[in-house]
Amino acid sequence: MGLLKWLGLRRPNTWEPPTIIDKLLFDSPLRWLMASLYSLILFLRGRPFHVPTDKPPIRVVCLSDTHDTILPPHKIPNGDLLIHCGDLTVDGSRRAIQRQLDWLASLPHRHKVFVCGNHDSWFDPNVRAKDDEQSLDFKGMVYLENSAVTLEFKGGRKLNLYGSGAVPDCGEGPDSNFAFQYDRRLHPWAGTVPDETDVLVTHTPPAYHRDLGGVGCTGLLEEVWRIKPKLHVFGHVHWGHGREPVYFDECQRAYESLMARPRKGGPLRDLLLPLSSGAAGAWRDAFAVLWYGLNSVIWKWVMLGPGSNNGGLFVNAAVMYGNTGRATHPVTVVDL
Repeated sequence: MGLLKWLGLRRPNTWEPPTIIDKLLFDSPLRWLMASLYSLILFLRGRPFHVPTDKPPIRVVCLSDTHDTILPPHKIPNGDLLIHCGDLTVDGSRRAIQRQLDWLASLPHRHKVFVCGNHDSWFDPNVRAKDDEQSLDFKGMVYLENSAVTLEFKGGRKLNLYGSGAVPDCGEGPDSNFAFQYDRRLHPWAGTVPDETDVLVTHTPPAYHRDLGGVGCTGLLEEVWRIKPKLHVFGHVHWGHGREPVYFDECQRAYESLMARPRKGGPLRDLLLPLSSGAAGAWRDAFAVLWYGLNSVIWKWVMLGPGSNNGGLFVNAAVMYGNTGRATHPVTVVDL
């Protein structure tokens, strides 16, 4: 296995995109095929929601994982609300965080909201350096730490936001200085997000969505299903950058069930449908994705027509290009 990684034929860790060999020989070809088909189904369903025509739109500009980078002004679109989903820095020091806050505060957006990430250790008193106790100047920006805020926009519109920087364990041993980590088996999400939340801001992704297939949190995913926010913005997994429509329906349930199944097995296990209960379950999930997905596409375009969708949107807003240190992913803009 080490030789394959050294040759670049397998990914070095779960934070890097899987190679073709990873997908075909060491994981589940069925899983990765269905991930592609699921993306096609989402594309065919069209936009998950449409901006109201009788009210002024709210333009949300989404950032995450800048890691000390100050982007030039022309790379940050203007808007009504700027959201940063954490990992402002690399070392988590107060000085580095303050530089990022000064930069964000200089941007012209009317409202600015941010959460911390695991690299922003100053925010977590349990791992904060003892010689780094001076306070930060948020410069009028809203910092969310397991808390909510309601913001007002033009035309009398309001958005309810909830934010948290908590992340599943990702540090290197008990002496890690990463902030707000938790045991995946003892996640803190159940019942924490207010029912009226329109925009959920977290550092970690929910599991199986823009997270390289499983780095995200299953507990957070369960909470997202309960709340069904219109927009969920996150980062943390740099290679997961992008947006994904969500509908919280049977097609999505089947897809998540398939993605949650054990990863190891390869093509032989996928083909043993009659002999393996695990393979049979995976195939049932796959057929369910196709069945419900096809029905959803037909129902939308034949029965309801354009503009009928009433879903939500997941956005991985990480601007860092993998682990290269280059913040070259484009800034994401969402109109609500």
